[in-house]
Amino acid sequence: MSDVAEDVLLSASELRARLVAVGEERYHHKHPFHLLMHEGRLTRGQMQAWALNRYYYQSQIPVKDAIILSRSGDAEFRRNWRKRIVDHDGADGQPGGIEKWLRLAEATGLTAERVSSTAEILPGVRYAVDAYLQLVSQRSHLEAVASSLTEMFSRDLISLRLDALRQHYPWLESGLVYFTARLTQAPEDATFAFDWIVSHACTRKEQELAISALKDKCAILWAQLDALYYSYVEPGWPPPGAFQMDTA
Repeated sequence: MSDVAEDVLLSASELRARLVAVGEERYHHKHPFHLLMHEGRLTRGQMQAWALNRYYYQSQIPVKDAIILSRSGDAEFRRNWRKRIVDHDGADGQPGGIEKWLRLAEATGLTAERVSSTAEILPGVRYAVDAYLQLVSQRSHLEAVASSLTEMFSRDLISLRLDALRQHYPWLESGLVYFTARLTQAPEDATFAFDWIVSHACTRKEQELAISALKDKCAILWAQLDALYYSYVEPGWPPPGAFQMDTA
């Protein structure tokens, strides 16, 4: 890229195309663990390991969003962003995403207490999720918001996953409410975040920072699945203290 080109601001459509290209290349829909899941080739124990470990990520989403919200001096931004916290924490007696994820874990045969304790989380998953909290707290507010743009791709993955889970793991049906809710929540959130990035990435350098932040978020999601695959698929070596599949 020439110096002149580097100074040219991308249009909204060009920026979207760059972000979508990141998702097509790096989003975790292509991870071998997800491919096995969608092909119906995971055992109940492997699905339990996934639900238990993914819970740590789910539990930290409202923490992440609270950090992003707290860094903004714009009341309008905060009003829009706090919806995300309510979506995951729940409100007025209505369950949020965290509670819904626990229902999914229970459908695999685990107890909510065991999962929510996070005592058996893989170290690799814990490190990856904690790195996400570091990203949104230590890098620019623009980059923190941009890291959420994986939601641009999540609806298609959720639709695919719902079909696959119903087909291959019918015993999970009672726990799929988390995904049905995200079919509408994720696109709404992605639209707001993208429009905000378009308005606030005022230089090409800032646009590139936003793209880079999205790449880093994709790496964080991918790393969690790397830990799961290594521990529960191949070679199948979960570390001491982590969840152990029942091989009986």
